[in-house]
Amino acid sequence: MPTELLSDAFDRISAVVHSALRGASLEVLTYRVDPGANTMAWLIWHLTRVQDDHVSELMGESQVWITGSWAERFALPFDPGATGYRQSAGDVGAVRAGADLLAGYYDAVHSRTINYLGTLTEADFARVVDTSWDPPVTLGVRLVSVLSDDLQHAGQAAYVRGLAMRAGL
Repeated sequence: MPTELLSDAFDRISAVVHSALRGASLEVLTYRVDPGANTMAWLIWHLTRVQDDHVSELMGESQVWITGSWAERFALPFDPGATGYRQSAGDVGAVRAGADLLAGYYDAVHSRTINYLGTLTEADFARVVDTSWDPPVTLGVRLVSVLSDDLQHAGQAAYVRGLAMRAGL
């Protein structure tokens, strides 16, 4: 039952991401409400990087970002291990990816996440995956954390798209 709920939740995030990306031009994807604001492109790249980073760690495997050559395709001017955490306004502006590239990377990560969820048993969710927190973080809590972060950023991306459209882009 938990795997079906989590799969449904991740699928809902996918629907928001794809709705936000549908037909979005580079101008819309890189629109900023002010010079320090996040862009749609950065928000979607970041939420995908976080999911890729965390799920690959749970799986004990390499990130899709590396194994799928997405780092090379995006050709970003920062470390390939970057996920967007604590990035500067300049770093946000450097993510100038088109909708197809963003959707391709997102879909590869989403597919891997859904496949991984299908391998889990109910007992797996109680496994401790991070002892640096008090209380230690379980696999279930980590997945909910990824869901929460991704849903927030997907909603922000959809909102920024609306602002860009209202601005006439």
